[in-house]
Amino acid sequence: VQLQASGGGLVQAGGSLRLSCVASGRTFDSYAMGWFRQAPGKEREFVAAIRGSGGSTYYADSVKGRFTISRANARNTVYLQMSSLKPEDTAVYYCAARLLTYSTRSTDYNYWGQGTQVTVSS
Repeated sequence: VQLQASGGGLVQAGGSLRLSCVASGRTFDSYAMGWFRQAPGKEREFVAAIRGSGGSTYYADSVKGRFTISRANARNTVYLQMSSLKPEDTAVYYCAARLLTYSTRSTDYNYWGQGTQVTVSS
């Protein structure tokens, strides 16, 4: 599985962005998808995840109520809609895939996209 993330950019605090991640292959709905982020000098952290069917989602407490993960299996795409952005959301955002169940641990994911930079100015 190859993943290509896009949609990052520079936005003012309080603004919104939508990240996209397109996957190669024909079994996209077999994979749980996750979004992670890594700020300079910090470890990669979990943001959100969604099951292959799209029926269940999970969020880090820091983004709950502001971010929404969704997927369009017919387009092999997972999205992360980010609203009410804060300067502390500034990071490189990565999408990741793993078979079957989602996880909040980055080490559980087998496939990673290249990352897209999100910068939130105050």
